[in-house]
Amino acid sequence: MVKLNENIRFLRKQLGLTQDQFAQQLDIKRSLVGAYEEGRAEPRLELLQKMAAAGGMTVDIFIGRDISQLKDYEKKSLLSKEVLVVTVDDQNRENIELVPHKAAAGYLNGYADPEYIKELPRFKLPILNQGTYRAFEITGDSMLPLMPGTIVIGEWVENFKDLKNGKPYVLITQREGIVYKRVFNYLQDNGKLFLVSDNRQYAPYQIDAGEVIEAWGAKAYISVQFPDVSTKNEMSVEQLAGVVLELQQEIYSMKSDKTIKKSS
Repeated sequence: MVKLNENIRFLRKQLGLTQDQFAQQLDIKRSLVGAYEEGRAEPRLELLQKMAAAGGMTVDIFIGRDISQLKDYEKKSLLSKEVLVVTVDDQNRENIELVPHKAAAGYLNGYADPEYIKELPRFKLPILNQGTYRAFEITGDSMLPLMPGTIVIGEWVENFKDLKNGKPYVLITQREGIVYKRVFNYLQDNGKLFLVSDNRQYAPYQIDAGEVIEAWGAKAYISVQFPDVSTKNEMSVEQLAGVVLELQQEIYSMKSDKTIKKSS
């Protein structure tokens, strides 16, 4: 059974706040925070909503799950204090911000900065359904037949658990910056994502989900060069899945060999 008082205490510590600081943020007395954490009192719904919002999660999750037992990628998603920054037009409709190649490095530091996002070029595409979109200029030839310089428009993925196997995504990562790959989701198994290029000359690799800052599901692209459908570098989703399975088997085999060597 979920103990709300333990969730409140865990959330406060995850946010790096003292009881007094947490009380100030919630606009209540410090003694109330102590009472909530000790289970001597329960907050009203309005206060629960404030607490959940402070942790970047819904009230249902906050009161219905033991948040101390969430996996690392879930903690990153649910306890993040980051809020997606967007721009809107004079009718309060969201724009599509463009991150050109020359701005890619700055995006790693400015993705949560409203002033930085405001400076990005922006446009609209009426063919896209209602949602939150961002456009990225891709580089390199790892995703042929899409050519370098192609602008990929992605829809924001709020929860990494929703990443679909074999689908292309733009990922904002801590170590590699902006990458455009097909993703295979193994978060439930080992907290990893497998990234695969359509160009078979590039080997698949895995990353920890904790390295991913943002994920955008590819919905459309803009290019002045038409793709060559006869290219030999294309891979089907089935082929990609096979490559991922082979890579997984190699990784498990390497781990097994290390275990045997340690035992001997």
